[in-house]
Amino acid sequence: MLFAQQAEKSFTVDELVAKNIEAKGGAAALRAIQSVRFTGKLLITQIQLELALVQIKKRPGEVRNEASIQGMTQVQASDGKEGWQISPFRGRRDPEKMSADDLKSLSEDAEIGGPLVDWKAKGSKVEYLGTEDVDGTAAHKLKVTRKNGDVSFVYLDPDAFLEIRVLTQRVEHGAQIEEEKDLGDYEKVNGVYFPLSIETGAKGDQEKAKITFDKAEANVPLDEAMFRFPAKS
Repeated sequence: MLFAQQAEKSFTVDELVAKNIEAKGGAAALRAIQSVRFTGKLLITQIQLELALVQIKKRPGEVRNEASIQGMTQVQASDGKEGWQISPFRGRRDPEKMSADDLKSLSEDAEIGGPLVDWKAKGSKVEYLGTEDVDGTAAHKLKVTRKNGDVSFVYLDPDAFLEIRVLTQRVEHGAQIEEEKDLGDYEKVNGVYFPLSIETGAKGDQEKAKITFDKAEANVPLDEAMFRFPAKS
């Protein structure tokens, strides 16, 4: 009964965002985290391929993802302004600059607190759309329209008020795509809860890639050069 009442209660955007921030550990704890490094594995379920995965985020918008197997490492990184990548699995071992469209999802990855935290400062618009079923849970649904026009639908658990799903609609290379991420296994790192289990793929895809992080570290020393386009030697 309590669950049903909680799910049916109407909230304002500010109330839900406040509950989400508090559930994560509070605004002060979130601000105190200037960087975070996740270490784990990426399972590409369609071909049952498992890669070692490292994701590093640093405020205000720097990010670096590394996926490695058999001595090869794919890198995608951004210094908050421009993105670049090394794609050895496609035969490209030299760093290449990423297009603005290719950079979109990477810029979203860089958000340490997710799309709701500091949404006004980011220039986003947020609307509350009521509740919607997410695998049997009556989740609170928030529509986040980013400054670049891309839209993320953020689904919050009605009891914990943490994200359980984020569905993002964006235009890449002239095509509309929908990327769905299911989030779970939240663990506290330096006073802030982060999801250590992520399933990601196109909306409706039954074979989503599965990310499992077994280690998370906050405020680790980082070399700024790891986010910048490598200088020619």
